[in-house]
Amino acid sequence: MNDFKSALNDSVILRWGIMLLVSFTMATNYYFYDALSPLKFLMERELGFSSAEYGFFQAAYSIPNVFLLMAVIGGIILDKIGIRITGFTFIFIQFIGAVITAYGATPYFNEGGWGYGFMSSFLTAYSPALKMTSLGFFLFGLGAETSIVVISKVIVKWFKGKEIALALGMNIAIARLGMGAAMVVSPRLIVDSTQTTPLWQNWTMPIWFGALLLGIGLLAFLVYMIWDIKFDRRVEERMETDPAEEFKFSDLGKLMTNRSFIYISMLCVLFYSAVFPFMKYAPDLMINKFGVAPTLAGDISSILPFGTLVFTPIFAYICDYKGRSASLMVYGSLLVISVHLVFAFTTITPYIPMFILGIAFSLVPAAMWPAVTKIVETNRIGTAYGAMFTIQAIGLMLFPWLIGLVLDHTNPGVSETLAAGGEAVYDYTQALVMLALLGFLGLIFSWLLKREDKTSGYGLEEPNRID
Repeated sequence: MNDFKSALNDSVILRWGIMLLVSFTMATNYYFYDALSPLKFLMERELGFSSAEYGFFQAAYSIPNVFLLMAVIGGIILDKIGIRITGFTFIFIQFIGAVITAYGATPYFNEGGWGYGFMSSFLTAYSPALKMTSLGFFLFGLGAETSIVVISKVIVKWFKGKEIALALGMNIAIARLGMGAAMVVSPRLIVDSTQTTPLWQNWTMPIWFGALLLGIGLLAFLVYMIWDIKFDRRVEERMETDPAEEFKFSDLGKLMTNRSFIYISMLCVLFYSAVFPFMKYAPDLMINKFGVAPTLAGDISSILPFGTLVFTPIFAYICDYKGRSASLMVYGSLLVISVHLVFAFTTITPYIPMFILGIAFSLVPAAMWPAVTKIVETNRIGTAYGAMFTIQAIGLMLFPWLIGLVLDHTNPGVSETLAAGGEAVYDYTQALVMLALLGFLGLIFSWLLKREDKTSGYGLEEPNRID
């Protein structure tokens, strides 16, 4: 099957052009996911959210992927009906979710606009704004995780047997540019809190801007679909599909009995739970612990995603040409532990630990996602990625909320003071210790994966590129 694939994607310009195109779509996803992270203090001040409610809002992203298993179902759908229909459907859903999220934060809605009465009619202990924005983020998450699975399979489709780790690494790095851009741009799209102009006049602009970017990302995916049609037509011209390679639902059960897949999935959920939820609070941590302005807090937080643009391709190149994927996952887990402990117990300039966390956030993904293609057959890759995203979603649902609960519990009265327009700061020590513990558990599973590879024979320490 690789023979006919290489006929179209043998063009270096074409396959890397495809990578850039779909990576842009994925970057818009990452942008919106973090567009509200620098706005935590405003959601408390303007919408009256507590830290726990802010954490629940962020956790709503992962609810469909935990309780409805949408990422794994999306992966199965992807393997059954293909990239184009699956990709368009779920990218469109995430766009609609983003629009609803932005609408739920607007003064129009919160002053009695369309849907306000309905959102006021149930669970009256919670504000209509919390319910509407959480509904939007729920729908965004429903589409976003499966869209990432789709784009990952696009990369595998065009780079299998070539520079797959480098391609997946560049894909992740470009996507995280969206994450970094959100940290930098969002605070600059609102009125500064020191000015006399009411914040609500502009503070939702970063959310609407993120929704607009998602719409442009949807258009970019439509362009990719044209090339995907050409790719598949070339396949049909050269040889017929081997029935043995078609997806079967029993494949999901086989994945769950593969120890290497279980270990790498557990590393995935623990590692990402120690990083992504942290990034939801990182700008607020900078404001509260280091006393910096919101714009500088966003700039410091952006060191991580912008750093991955440099380091992820480097580590991916090592995996492609030198190997050592399992070892890199161990090293990355060690770095995550050290960073959270440094933030918890020292007052060292935040630039240094954020830079080190960026290295860790490059090490593990650059090694982990290409390693899955060695553990799992190509016809199961959508299901495998979907299963991993579903497992990962458990952590991404729980830990933003748990961080908020820990903050409220260890900082009584702070959220109420901020909602009333007063001044107060959060102590993040206990929340950071919790995240360091996640890094330690991730270290255990990365070590188990490396040990298992010696008997499984998947070759995780061997180079990815097939010459």
